[in-house]
Amino acid sequence: MSQIKKLDLALQGGGAHGAYTWGVIDRLLEDDRIEIEGISGTSAGAMNGVVMADALTRGNKETARQALHQFWKAVSRAGMTSPIRRSPLDVLTGNWSLDHSPGYVAMDLLSRLVSPYQMNPLNINPLRDIVAEHIDFERVRRCEQLKLFVTATNVRTGKQRVFRREEMSVDAVMASACLPFVFQAVEIEGEAYWDGGYMGNPALFPLMEECSARDILLVQINPISREEVPTSASAIMNRLNEITFNSALIKEIRMIALLKRALDEQGIENCYQQALFHRISGEQALADLSVSSKMNSEWAFLCYLFDQGRAAAERWLEAHFEEIGERSTLDIDAVYLHE
Repeated sequence: MSQIKKLDLALQGGGAHGAYTWGVIDRLLEDDRIEIEGISGTSAGAMNGVVMADALTRGNKETARQALHQFWKAVSRAGMTSPIRRSPLDVLTGNWSLDHSPGYVAMDLLSRLVSPYQMNPLNINPLRDIVAEHIDFERVRRCEQLKLFVTATNVRTGKQRVFRREEMSVDAVMASACLPFVFQAVEIEGEAYWDGGYMGNPALFPLMEECSARDILLVQINPISREEVPTSASAIMNRLNEITFNSALIKEIRMIALLKRALDEQGIENCYQQALFHRISGEQALADLSVSSKMNSEWAFLCYLFDQGRAAAERWLEAHFEEIGERSTLDIDAVYLHE
């Protein structure tokens, strides 16, 4: 029997694109050779993490797989009554994005003119109801099988806050997923929070400092590079969204790379110097999807993303399982440091 290998997961946020990450997690949970020790997640990545922690507390890996399926199915059901849906033309042409959806276009325009405090004074958020219904946060806080870290951005200070498992709540998860043009800021202990993707998408340092596993597998669902310069308004907004929600991650990885070099030169060993990095990237699978598709909750689309994520995880395991615990399979210099 193969040796069990420990992994930490770093899960990016990205709305409905988090279903790609669901697929990756599903495949990893299916593999008895893998033990996931910790998860650091933002937005949809955080939701995948807390669903998994809740399920592991009351069951096993199969329980977690079923819980993730049920959670994403509930997200899809909630979106069935939403006016933000694909246009008939997009359905016919197989386009998953919502750029031609009247509901999405109207919401996008309205969000530039009216704040969430004016547009939604009662602060109604169906996603919050889904999270509260499907996740027992008291159970999450008791979870001993998984270390959990969720990042949000403090509106007042502009700094990131990382919520640990022991302080996990509906508010912490919703703060991590709070897009400021769509939702009112989430208040926790007198401080207002927005989406964690602005300052940590996701935060890596808690995994290195608080987990024993050396290996960190980053599931990246926001493309880093594009071959062409965008010229249309929608393409420009799409690229701006990608750059914005990758910037904190790229800066943190660059800092870690420089620190590792300095520690190597001094012959110093610590959690940063010993960390091994791996990546499963959705860049190719998600390349043709615009930012609007992050709000597409159709079950067929979520299943498409799930299948893409599972396939990517399968390829990664086949190629790199033996290297877990031995060496990094992510070339940080090539991906994040060099232009």
